[in-house]
Amino acid sequence: MKPTQVFVVRHGETTWNKEKRLQGHLDSQLTPKGIAQAQALGENLKHHDFDAIYASDLTRTRVTAENIASEKHCSITLDEQLRERHLGIFQGHTRKELAEKFPEAAKPYLNYQPDFEIPEGESLVQFRQRCMDCFNRIVSQHKQGKILIVTHGGVLSCLFQTVVGIPLGTPRNFVLLNTSLNVFSHHKGKWTLESWGDLSHLQNMTSLDDS
Repeated sequence: MKPTQVFVVRHGETTWNKEKRLQGHLDSQLTPKGIAQAQALGENLKHHDFDAIYASDLTRTRVTAENIASEKHCSITLDEQLRERHLGIFQGHTRKELAEKFPEAAKPYLNYQPDFEIPEGESLVQFRQRCMDCFNRIVSQHKQGKILIVTHGGVLSCLFQTVVGIPLGTPRNFVLLNTSLNVFSHHKGKWTLESWGDLSHLQNMTSLDDS
């Protein structure tokens, strides 16, 4: 039995990425560059035949997926479980604003405390559980297939850290770039990382690393 191959992509650049605002479950539009990034990745993937395409139901991921899959004869399944971490009261603010407006609540968040539940939002523990439950559900429905998933930086981070064994709450020491292509495989209940952070489709375009 061959493994299920999973191509996981972060959405294109958004207006709030440029402003370094925390998006969470709120939304901002893709910039012209973000759309161009998605179209470039779509061109790169045009020879891949996917058995299924999934995307978070937020606008930035849905539009990214639509641009990637514009020439494919495969519908996009929107799944709210692929959403970014719910950042509660922090959503829409910059990190600098967090320290000014929510000094006490911001401390455990900025220090990556796993059990800290953001007011009106999620803890890292809750978030990772949601993400991995979703990924495992999707691969169980497409055994031995090839899947494309368009999601968010935090969701991709959860999968990466889980697969390579990085403890929850460890400060991020890797980049998560807009429309980076990351390939995983799943076989007999085990996840494996095949490739990480491929940006060859962007050529001279730059990419951001903001959640």
